[in-house]
Amino acid sequence: MTAREGWTARDAWWALTKDPIVFSEYLPRADAVLLCVGGMDQLPAAIPTYLRDSMPYIRSGSLRRKVRRAYRKSAPFIVSKTGGLMRQLPQRATERYLTRIVQAVRAIRGDIPILATTPSPYGGDTYPSQKFHLAARAAMLSWGATEGVHAVDIENIVSQSRQLGESNPDGMHWGWATHQAVGQELSVVLAREVRCRD
Repeated sequence: MTAREGWTARDAWWALTKDPIVFSEYLPRADAVLLCVGGMDQLPAAIPTYLRDSMPYIRSGSLRRKVRRAYRKSAPFIVSKTGGLMRQLPQRATERYLTRIVQAVRAIRGDIPILATTPSPYGGDTYPSQKFHLAARAAMLSWGATEGVHAVDIENIVSQSRQLGESNPDGMHWGWATHQAVGQELSVVLAREVRCRD
């Protein structure tokens, strides 16, 4: 299962429970589950997420496009001026949905290794505030320890790639080298987890 742009832990939970392809096709055949969500959750929000997510339902099409343009133009300004008053998804909600995912996966496939990643560092004009990042990273590591899920800390890998200019110019999305480095780190940890279960 892969996530679309803007997915939160809540969307991942919905995918697992509402998409029959995910729970009846992917999960039974999976060798491992990687929870690489939470990066969107930590981002500062200009408006409540339910309002942002409702934009695709606005009719007519011309009005919808106007609303989206206005949001994209004003959101960075609002975040910059307020420092980010709220997250896209509150930390407690992130942890609640991730816990539900883990419980559901273990109920169906109790033998399967589950890994998670910490929220990715970011910085750019679209989200000009890192107010929630350090707390989100610490919370993910703590949540992983509580739930028995190995939370792989990707902070240094992504930060170094960003410093080298290997990330997308938007300051958020990774370049190919970052994807490769994170994938290699996950493969090392996953191999260790599998050996521990054998």
